Amino acid sequence: MSQYPVDHVVGNAQSSPSLPDVACMQAAQGEDGLDHAAPNPPHADTGKAADAFRTIGEVSNSLGIRAHVLRYWEEQFPMLRPLKRAGGRRYYRPEDMALVSTIDRLVHREGYTLRGARAWLESEAKAARATARAQKHAEPAPQPAVMAPVVAAGPDRAEALIEGLMAIRARLQRAVDTDR
Repeated sequence: MSQYPVDHVVGNAQSSPSLPDVACMQAAQGEDGLDHAAPNPPHADTGKAADAFRTIGEVSNSLGIRAHVLRYWEEQFPMLRPLKRAGGRRYYRPEDMALVSTIDRLVHREGYTLRGARAWLESEAKAARATARAQKHAEPAPQPAVMAPVVAAGPDRAEALIEGLMAIRARLQRAVDTDR
């Protein structure tokens, strides 16, 4: 009697995998049945420049995410919009690749749901817009003369310093009031 199952005979088209092969396949899958084998690193050499556009197949191979999952994420994440050419062929920009990588990290490594990941990304985008808006409306830095160190030169110097500080305080108050 052979130690191998009958359907594992060489030449049989219905050959089943051997026990070590099954163990390797199970090790690559998590308890949830999803394939968690290590993907190629995002910087894997594809022969393209870092800022080159990539097709959905190249993104899939590079990040280890199947193409149908990428297409589904495009529906679920409005901020993920790769360029589409005639015929519907998708081209992912480097910022799209970074976004897909972030979504993958949130969903598969940090345990977010798709809705939770979308909310997290939207809150990050909102914070970035607020920071950019604040920087846009910020007044220029005070002149070095106002910030010069105080030299014990008498009461006139102290009054000038107090006036300079009051001017800075007024500018800060105006900046706070415009953000409200």
